[in-house]
Amino acid sequence: MPAAAPGARAEPGAAPAPVPAEPLAAATGPEPAPETPEPGPLAPEPGAAAPEAGPAAPESGGGPASGTGRRPGNAYLRLFAAPGTRAFTAGNLIARVPMGMFTVSAVIMIAGSRGSYALAGAVTATGLAATAVVAPFTARLIDRYGQARVAVPATVLAVLGSLALVLCVRHGAPDWTLFAAYAATATTPNIGGMSRARWAHLYRADPRAVHTANAFEQAVDELCFMTGPVLAAFLCAALFPEAGTLVGAVLLLVGMVLFTAQRSTEPPVAPRTAGQRSRSPLRTPGMPALLAVFLATGAIFGSMEIVTLAYVDGPEAGPVMALQAFGSFLAGLVYGAARPARDVRRRLLVCLAAMTALMSLPLLAASATGSLLALAGALLLAGMATAPTMVTGMSLVQRLTPAAQLNEGMTLAVTALLGGISAGAAAGGWLVERAGADTAYVLPVAAGAAALALAAAGVRVRRALP
Repeated sequence: MPAAAPGARAEPGAAPAPVPAEPLAAATGPEPAPETPEPGPLAPEPGAAAPEAGPAAPESGGGPASGTGRRPGNAYLRLFAAPGTRAFTAGNLIARVPMGMFTVSAVIMIAGSRGSYALAGAVTATGLAATAVVAPFTARLIDRYGQARVAVPATVLAVLGSLALVLCVRHGAPDWTLFAAYAATATTPNIGGMSRARWAHLYRADPRAVHTANAFEQAVDELCFMTGPVLAAFLCAALFPEAGTLVGAVLLLVGMVLFTAQRSTEPPVAPRTAGQRSRSPLRTPGMPALLAVFLATGAIFGSMEIVTLAYVDGPEAGPVMALQAFGSFLAGLVYGAARPARDVRRRLLVCLAAMTALMSLPLLAASATGSLLALAGALLLAGMATAPTMVTGMSLVQRLTPAAQLNEGMTLAVTALLGGISAGAAAGGWLVERAGADTAYVLPVAAGAAALALAAAGVRVRRALP
């Protein structure tokens, strides 16, 4: 599947102040004493350098100082009060819609031309694998050289890959060319991660605003993955099979250019010392365990999608599946307006427990009632745990990742999520063929339980260490 400072922007070349280690209870109330991070899979090592605090947050909790006058009471209105936020969000939205279009468009285009869904699935799976390898390196370059200098050339390469795929399909090129062309799209930058990095830099002294921004970004993710496939299917059916890919490529390039043109909100690149190599966020204590949680969480989404497609098996599958994303979209907006957690690790456990419990509702609806209406309602409710879980998990990624490597850290989380989606989809298809779609709904529940167990084990190890 898929981020500047109170007042004036930091001087070029200055290192951005990282997000504080623990969120505040509220920007308007008394400031709680910060927790001392404890070692273990979900916390930094003792003795690690504490992040420098950014400028003091405004008492209203709204982010950058706005001078005199009262700030809006709505958390999202406060979020967009900072100059430049609406402009980069507009580009972000345009560039993110294609993220939900490309896979569906490629499947429709390849299957319609070659008459093989197996080939179409293999091509898109290859693209996903290539993205898992390339995306972290692209994000590392963005952290090192800046968003504008890297994201636009990387996007151009990805767009050229999409155009090459269209030409290969259109002119009957050998099958191997389809794999090569689609793999070239792996250079697509993680626009969601870059946007979250901008929010984290803008509101680095206001954890409540960062929490709201993360929730907003998650809601946008859900909205784009609801509308993207529908738009792609419509374009391919109403115009011609290649239309979805072509429109998606244009939207991606235009949106990325508009996004990166907003230089005032771009996080400054941290200065580098000659001969010094930055350590990968993978080596940050707690990150491997957290990525394992993201991997298991991705398996929930991948298995749920395949099992639902098999269970509904008709034109109603799209709208029924969209209800899960719609439930997450609504929950994300509500969650973003709430106060951030004092203890992010504990909140993640609560969210994962809620997700596991709610994922049992589709299983009950499919096996006990067999009603499509009951399944639709169950998916809507099940989706409501998705956004809070993802927002909390991404907040923890931001706290574990050094500020100068934020894009890379968040891209690693997205890569783990995509890997889980791929594995969950494969396992879901296997179980559907052997046990039936209604029984296969047990797989998302099992994946949720695995994610909860991994997170709980990380917390237990952290507490057991001296």
